[in-house]
Amino acid sequence: MAFHGIPFPRSESGVASMLPPTPWHYSGDLLTVEYRTDPKNIRALLPPDVDLVNDDEDPGAVAFIWADWQSCGGDGAELLDPVRSQYKEAFVVVRCRYQGQLYSRCVFIWVDKDFALVRGYLQGYPKKLGSIHQTRPITVGSAGPRLEAGARFGMTLAAADRRLANATVTLDGPASSNGFVNGHAMLHHRWFPRIELDGVDSLDEVVTMSGVNVELGPVWGGAATLDLFDAPTEELALLAPQEIIGGYFRSVGTTFVGGTTLRSSR
Repeated sequence: MAFHGIPFPRSESGVASMLPPTPWHYSGDLLTVEYRTDPKNIRALLPPDVDLVNDDEDPGAVAFIWADWQSCGGDGAELLDPVRSQYKEAFVVVRCRYQGQLYSRCVFIWVDKDFALVRGYLQGYPKKLGSIHQTRPITVGSAGPRLEAGARFGMTLAAADRRLANATVTLDGPASSNGFVNGHAMLHHRWFPRIELDGVDSLDEVVTMSGVNVELGPVWGGAATLDLFDAPTEELALLAPQEIIGGYFRSVGTTFVGGTTLRSSR
């Protein structure tokens, strides 16, 4: 008898698995704040086998992204059971080099649903549970901003009853892109310790991935603010902004079908 499920629980039918088979489709609204911090604090978050980008590549650049997602498997079943498809996340992206190649890398990320948490572990994202909120654009009525000059958006992040971040984006008008930091294939490490808990990892891989069938909506850009706060079990405040580059709104659609292993477990 074969067991099925990605990743668990596994059973003969696979119905109870936390994730459906790939492909995984995503559609969402992204609010991004790009800024600069001290490069040495980014270096402290990169594993020894990953390099900080060169001095002429803006090594202190960071993207803090809030995303309001809807996702589903290939048959779209989750879309008729929205509790399984809708989630929010806030994540911090930097750029790095691995074996000379330029990548984006997520160093911190919070989500508000268990399936998004586990899906991230499979992909190498260091996900934690959090409370994430962002202003949604509207097309009718007055209970929100339109996508137009002067529109204002707010974003918040909390975890373990502590506020971790506040941000705003005020749109000036259309922009050519929604930033440069989160613009490359992702580089992640997939780590998991042995059951002996002896300091040796059963899983220690370097992987990369990017979406396929990407659809991008129009970009709106403008000014942004970002405040980060200390918390006893978080290190986000190490990446406090020294200079704000800008803020952006964009709707994004993409599909994940798998990644590539760059280094297998040692």
